[in-house]
Amino acid sequence: MTGLITLQPDARLSGRWKALAEIRRRRPKLCLNLHGGSTSAWLTALSGARWRAGFAHFRHGAAYNLKIPRAQEILGLAPGAPVHTAQHLASAMFYLGAPAGDIPAAKLFAAETPRAGSYAVLHIGAGYFTKQWPAERFAALAHWLRGMQGLEPVIVASPGQGELLAPIREFEAFDDLAIGEMMALLKGAQLFVGNDSGPAHVAAAFGVPCVVIFGSSNSQVWYPWKTRYQVVETEWPCKPCPGDRCYAFDQPRCILSVEFEAVERAVIGVLARQPTFSS
Repeated sequence: MTGLITLQPDARLSGRWKALAEIRRRRPKLCLNLHGGSTSAWLTALSGARWRAGFAHFRHGAAYNLKIPRAQEILGLAPGAPVHTAQHLASAMFYLGAPAGDIPAAKLFAAETPRAGSYAVLHIGAGYFTKQWPAERFAALAHWLRGMQGLEPVIVASPGQGELLAPIREFEAFDDLAIGEMMALLKGAQLFVGNDSGPAHVAAAFGVPCVVIFGSSNSQVWYPWKTRYQVVETEWPCKPCPGDRCYAFDQPRCILSVEFEAVERAVIGVLARQPTFSS
């Protein structure tokens, strides 16, 4: 990587034009859109690149003059077969000419942050409430990890989600970690337990054993890649769904029905090196 252009989700039009100007300044030969949304499509279309690539099933197909087949076709899988997001992204690279092969774990780098004793990171936040296991159950899990597993719990929430920490204030807790600080904390952990969210994938990239609790999202697409893990979820005919609201009930039963005991069993299993799905 020789550079990074950032664009905030709430960026105004001027910010988007600034990002586009920076893209065009680099005079790319290839612009590859792995996202597929409206903003990424028009940035691709106006990038000035000779080759503008995106998956053929993306919206705004006119933005691309190089259309990539679905991952199943590239990887030789049956149509409609489950594809992990790592496979999905890698398939685009294979189609564009990268040698096809095993898809490794992500490689991340973080500063060492020495801490006394063994600890587990519990990430209690999520992008949608339909993916957010109740904070009170995380509190019970924190007590159990300390008392029964000898792991000191460190609780983290995303910026703006500090209210989730109210039931867990007796433990070390953060809701204001910078990305680098979060990465350093996860790198040294002996265990990660959390909702389906970004920190789960960061922990997996560092090879940390993971227990991930799934609600509305698709565990076959988003399970931790290339690390020891267990997924905890309950089956509902309405999942997966977009997750921005509960489309079937007055509350998201998918995440609320995940019992404490199921997460407890998953922790015991992953620490005993038994990587399986759990429900």
